[in-house]
Amino acid sequence: MKLLHVVRRYGPVGGMERYVWEITRELRDLGHRVEVLCEVCLADKPHGIIVHELGAVAPRPRWLALLRFGGRVKGWLEANPRPGWLIHSHERLCSHHITTFHGPPFATIFEKPWWRLVSLRVAMQLYLERRELETARRIVPNSQFIRQQLAHHYSKWAHKLTGPVVPGVVAAQLRPERGVPADGGVIGFVGREWQRKGLVRAVEAVARLRHTRPNLQLWVAGPEAAEVRHLFTGWQGGYRLLGWSDQACYADFDVLLHPARAEPYGMVISEAMAAKVPVVISDVCGAAAQVTPVAGAVLPLAASPEEWASAVEEQLRRGAAPPQFIRSWKAVALEYETIYREYLRKC
Repeated sequence: MKLLHVVRRYGPVGGMERYVWEITRELRDLGHRVEVLCEVCLADKPHGIIVHELGAVAPRPRWLALLRFGGRVKGWLEANPRPGWLIHSHERLCSHHITTFHGPPFATIFEKPWWRLVSLRVAMQLYLERRELETARRIVPNSQFIRQQLAHHYSKWAHKLTGPVVPGVVAAQLRPERGVPADGGVIGFVGREWQRKGLVRAVEAVARLRHTRPNLQLWVAGPEAAEVRHLFTGWQGGYRLLGWSDQACYADFDVLLHPARAEPYGMVISEAMAAKVPVVISDVCGAAAQVTPVAGAVLPLAASPEEWASAVEEQLRRGAAPPQFIRSWKAVALEYETIYREYLRKC
């Protein structure tokens, strides 16, 4: 097959961008002809993949950057026709056959107070989103959670939805087999957007557990220490603020706590499970579908601090490590290959 992937930033520089980076290389290795159309390539161009760069534009306002990118892609395709090529977009375009939805639909804004709707930004984001979905022949959500949201807010296009194609994960250092001291342990929290990802809930839960586990520690990776130090006012030790690193120290955690209030997928969850670390997460994480009872616990977002603390305590006391979570990027590419073939067969 001849495949043109479209993304604004090409390279392993973010969740969506890594997804595109990995699957394009795997599709190349499966023998397909792969090209990428982007604003800018932020890594060495992969061997065997032709990358077309249109040049960066101002990233803000976001809706205008998306609108301009869509227009430039349309113009490029008119100047460089690709008959027989399948165009797979990861952005808000109007020139594609297949689109992957990497985050919650903007239409969830209708669940918020009415006054949030009155702005040019909202009108344009909704226009771009509807245009993308109307144009696409197949819509691929990257989690079951996103699929449900799309089906709810855009029911007239629900027939275009495929099954979710969740991200792959690269195996990291495994957590060694070890017992957790009855009075201690290490709880890990990972996420730069610490408010959305639930750090306040995590701090509350661990603070409660420290009444019975005085040597329990909370390690926070992601935000700068100065941003979150105030959350630990009154603590006498028991926490470490690690800042950001390209590779979180999952092997040092006894439990990953991720009580996010909104999380389209949550790569830190699958990365922790790939390191054989038990997880305790909220049910609004896209990766919740991959968390089996032996891998950890999924709690309602509205769970009380006591319930969060109890769920973490249960994981600290578990006798055996969870099985390793395995999902290769090749498996992701093979799922896309199936979607491509099904689409082409019905054209």
